[in-house]
Amino acid sequence: MAIDTIGASYEQDVQIVTSSGKRIPADSSLLASASLVLERMLELEKERRNEKSRKSKTVTATQTKIRIRMLGVPHEAVAAFIRSLESRFTIEEEIEKYGMHLLVLSHVYQVSWLKRRCEMVLATLLTTETILDVLQLSRLCDAQWLHLRCLRFLVKDFGAVQETEAWRFLQDNDPWLELEILQFMDEADLRRKRQRRRRSKQQVYIELNEIMECLQHICEEGCTEVGPMDRAPTRTPCKRFEMCRGIQLLIRHFASCHNKSCMRCRRMWQILRLHSALCDHTTSCKVPLCMHFKVKAEHKQMQQKEASKWDLLVRKMKVIKVMSTMTKKLKETLP
Repeated sequence: MAIDTIGASYEQDVQIVTSSGKRIPADSSLLASASLVLERMLELEKERRNEKSRKSKTVTATQTKIRIRMLGVPHEAVAAFIRSLESRFTIEEEIEKYGMHLLVLSHVYQVSWLKRRCEMVLATLLTTETILDVLQLSRLCDAQWLHLRCLRFLVKDFGAVQETEAWRFLQDNDPWLELEILQFMDEADLRRKRQRRRRSKQQVYIELNEIMECLQHICEEGCTEVGPMDRAPTRTPCKRFEMCRGIQLLIRHFASCHNKSCMRCRRMWQILRLHSALCDHTTSCKVPLCMHFKVKAEHKQMQQKEASKWDLLVRKMKVIKVMSTMTKKLKETLP
């Protein structure tokens, strides 16, 4: 049988047996320091061999080397795994070639740094043909970061993945994984809808803020057609002409319209009321009706405080009334 030589600068007292029957020499101290699982396996194997040597009087040279079987993956992938453990470094080309096998080995033997490295490289190599295989493997190996990347990839290219043979095989053989994928896609769609609603609401607030700034700019500095009463409006082009133009037309309509049910007037009324609620000036604001709304808001606030005090008084008096009634009934029943 052929023997791979990874290096001869240290004591190769372990033989890794692969599925092809080949053996890979390795150093037990390096393997034990790299993986707790391998360390435990080596300890158990040494104890077993020591027990066997005590019973047997002769021990051959070949029997002194410990054998560990790493089956189920190609011989080249195991060799790359052993090289990574002994050097504490892995080549990206090897991960690209044996990434899925290295992910399995690093998960089984609990080599966390190699597992993270395999996840990162495999995430960059996802395609519509391999995505489902990597997704299943990430679930089996508890590679949560890679699992999430696979699900996000599916959301983006689900139409192409549905056309593959792997998807049809998944539907026939793994309905739970199919359900997980569909649930994640549904949640992703709900998140997108929430984000769109949040952005649309934010855009409304941004536009309202621009309206407030333009209203104050028109009433204090003047603009193309509408300006303060004590100063003629300027004729220079406004930086936000479209917004200012619309507000100026609304102001002119509001000043001349006498229809109480006019929707444009109601909109202007709401704009002026919102400005009053946001305005920091106490007496010197030039925006129309600003002080009127401030006084009205203060009066309403006082009424609410008085109403709350009145409600509290009524509730307490009701409690006292009930207690008084119960006391009277108790006195009547006593001899």
